[in-house]
Amino acid sequence: MDIVASRRTVLQTAGGLAGILATGRAPVFAQVAAKKMQIAAVNPVPESGAIALDWFAKALTERTKGALDVSYHGGTLLTKEIDIMNAVKAGNIAFGNPGGASATLFPEMGVFLVGYLISSYQQAYTILNGKVGDDLDRTFQQKYGVKVIFYFDYGFRHFWNAKRAINVPKDLRGLKIRSQPSKVFADTINGLGGVAVPLGWAEVITAAQQGVIDGADLPVVNMVPLKAYEVSKYYSMTGHNYGATLIAMNLQMWNDLSPDQQKLVLDTGREAQSVVRKVTEDVDTLASAKEQLESRGMTVNQPDPAPFIDLAKQKLWPQYEKQYSGLWEQIISTKV
Repeated sequence: MDIVASRRTVLQTAGGLAGILATGRAPVFAQVAAKKMQIAAVNPVPESGAIALDWFAKALTERTKGALDVSYHGGTLLTKEIDIMNAVKAGNIAFGNPGGASATLFPEMGVFLVGYLISSYQQAYTILNGKVGDDLDRTFQQKYGVKVIFYFDYGFRHFWNAKRAINVPKDLRGLKIRSQPSKVFADTINGLGGVAVPLGWAEVITAAQQGVIDGADLPVVNMVPLKAYEVSKYYSMTGHNYGATLIAMNLQMWNDLSPDQQKLVLDTGREAQSVVRKVTEDVDTLASAKEQLESRGMTVNQPDPAPFIDLAKQKLWPQYEKQYSGLWEQIISTKV
């Protein structure tokens, strides 16, 4: 794997003073050595996050005229979220995305996944692009050795399954629903009445085909790219989880960038954030879900969210309010 060259490596490559005298090359600090960087995630284009990360890689390369030579690898470099983020922390990969496993790998992110705590896209954007997001970035730098480049999301998650439409919480009873390997996901499914079955995404389609699970949840934007419609019949727009995630960079590699390069990375990241947010939010409607999925044999419905929200407040909120004290209050108090 390509790693951003350290100053020591650049000097060695230049051959030191003897090499300069022999070749007539300019001193290394006067040269612009290309820094090869990789962005890794578990999914290829056209998955929503992959679209933005691929754009981000190409934009950085173009805007720096190749000084930062950035490439995106979706599901090819590494195939598990934990392996990707461990590689970023170790400095083997420059950028990584924990995908839907952000709360597993960065437990502080779990607060955004508590069922129905985030009520709108605008509320989430205000929180993550504001003080809360900045505070989390500082925590991640100190605790995990990574720099948050930008936050994004996979949209609000809705249930899909092969057995029945979900109109009220009791319709979830007995359904084996895949949850991501994070306690907050499992608690949400169990709290609303389903039976949570923790699985990594790579196992989901096969598990559905074999009857290990009855269904799972996904935002509208990823139902077609991830082919969930092939193993399900019903899509019920419950909006029970907001899928916050992020793109992180190895902290030492970040510190090795010049101030101008750091600014460019953050500015371009904010543009990439807008790309994925638009792609995700624009299709998160009943009309769009019907258009995409009913032609592929699915039945789409949008239940009244009130009984689901009431159940979440009773069964989920009390335990997580204590766990995320401080962050919780900031989220609740954010008005849009």
